[in-house]
Amino acid sequence: MNLSDITEFKKRRQALMQRMQAGIAVIPTAPEAVRNRDSHYAYRFDSYFYYLTGFKEPEAVLVLLAEDANKGRPARSILFCRDKDIEREIWDGFRFGPAAAVTEFGFDEAYSIAQMDDMLPKLLASQQTLFYSLGADAAWDAKVTGWLNQVKAQVRTGVSAPDDVADVRKLLDEMRLFKSPAEQALMRRSAGIAASAHRRAMQKVHAGKIEYEIEAEFLHEFYRFGAQAPAYTSIVAGGANACTLHYNANNARLNDGDLLLIDAGCELDGYASDITRTFPVNGKFSAVQKDVYELVLAAQAAAIAKVSPQSHWNVPHEAALDVLVQGFIDFGWCRGSKDAVLESGAYRQFYMHRTGHWLGLDVHDAGEYKDKHGDWRMLETDMVLTVEPGCYIRPAENVPEHFWNIGIRIEDDVVVTANGCEVITMDAPKTVADIESVMAQ
Repeated sequence: MNLSDITEFKKRRQALMQRMQAGIAVIPTAPEAVRNRDSHYAYRFDSYFYYLTGFKEPEAVLVLLAEDANKGRPARSILFCRDKDIEREIWDGFRFGPAAAVTEFGFDEAYSIAQMDDMLPKLLASQQTLFYSLGADAAWDAKVTGWLNQVKAQVRTGVSAPDDVADVRKLLDEMRLFKSPAEQALMRRSAGIAASAHRRAMQKVHAGKIEYEIEAEFLHEFYRFGAQAPAYTSIVAGGANACTLHYNANNARLNDGDLLLIDAGCELDGYASDITRTFPVNGKFSAVQKDVYELVLAAQAAAIAKVSPQSHWNVPHEAALDVLVQGFIDFGWCRGSKDAVLESGAYRQFYMHRTGHWLGLDVHDAGEYKDKHGDWRMLETDMVLTVEPGCYIRPAENVPEHFWNIGIRIEDDVVVTANGCEVITMDAPKTVADIESVMAQ
């Protein structure tokens, strides 16, 4: 299943206009980005814009006008987009154009992007509130300011500029936090492709290969099953490189006896998967590697067990941390009671990040982690998050040498359900026995 049904996007636009209550929203898509000279990066739409439109072309803007019964104004959705241009299509590919955008995407109206500067001041006139993400893009801020100034210059004609500017992303963040059945189906497909890629990597790795050769196996699997791109720059980190959280050089040779940490996911029709697996280059965990790995695996299991509508956001992190800290004490890396280690933060030498993040159209997806009172928000059905504890052991005087340069992270994608949660990335081998079995094939 995909999000080709325009009904999904129309419902989102209607829901946003209801949340606005009154006023006008202006939501541009992302600009094209120059890679070098006259070559561009592969285009990727703005997630907020796409969430409301399903429209993937650049140079497009969505304008929503909420219903105003007092003034007799119906709700309207308007798209500004590139004109249909056969000459440019020969060079750059297909364009819908305004006429087709109305019929194919369900907008009430659509116009050429060339008409935007003329029409926006008229649409802004006498609106109570402008919903726009001020500060997100300086060039767009300048455009919007110019339109508002045009409206203000007409005050003697009886029109007025919006009194307030509200962040439209704040409304959309809350909407995007809850995934529809169609979104969840797409994320399961994305997760399945990424899981298959991790399995492939386990089967292709051996000592002497270079990290980027394993990264290439991921790209092969992503594209083979229809994903459009990696969801983020893949981390393929052998040996000591795994102790650098955002390592992405991916150019070191893999050594017999080292572990390989891979944090990689794909993007399918805009939706990200995000999986991390750590496994031995030679296919067999050493005794020390196995001990540390099973500690991290136990921490992840404890965290996943706490993902449910009965928990607030931080409960899974606290569960993982409880297991990890006890393990650090048992290994002799941290001294004192568990409470003392937690209070002092000494554990951060080995575990310095949190245990997850929201997942969706962005790999670090939209949505607040605390409520308006500053308390951790409760998990709710249809939220999607990652669970990813880790352990990173750099050389240090307080750590026996046989532990040095072990870096382990285990990450899965999890949907909150009515009674608990569903791990949608389970097809990526995770237990010691399963990993060693897959690598032996």
